[in-house]
Amino acid sequence: QVQLVESGGGLVQAGGSLRLSCAASGRTFSTYDMAWFREAPGKEREFVAAISWSGGITFYADFVKGRFTISRDNAKNTMYLQMNSLQPDDTAVYYCAADPHRHWSTAGEYNHWGQGTQVTVSY
Repeated sequence: QVQLVESGGGLVQAGGSLRLSCAASGRTFSTYDMAWFREAPGKEREFVAAISWSGGITFYADFVKGRFTISRDNAKNTMYLQMNSLQPDDTAVYYCAADPHRHWSTAGEYNHWGQGTQVTVSY
């Protein structure tokens, strides 16, 4: 079992940056593929980015390519999401997830979720 705790959210102006962290408990962190999702008010949870257990493979939603970077430090049991050039449309609760069955971009595939961290981007 792994427990995930997100942090790093907050209020930022359009064009600004934030770095989200996802700290994991348990010794199996380094064996899990992981991902970031987000959920805006009135919308379904959507895929943002994913990273393989080793960090060697990353995958992004089209709307974040070139702006967001996913990474992980297995020695620290932590995954990150560096978000640059933030826009008001990026406003959402951001969740980290671990251990997908098969498809990285499908929320229902993941066994473990954090509680989320709010990101708000103002005009």
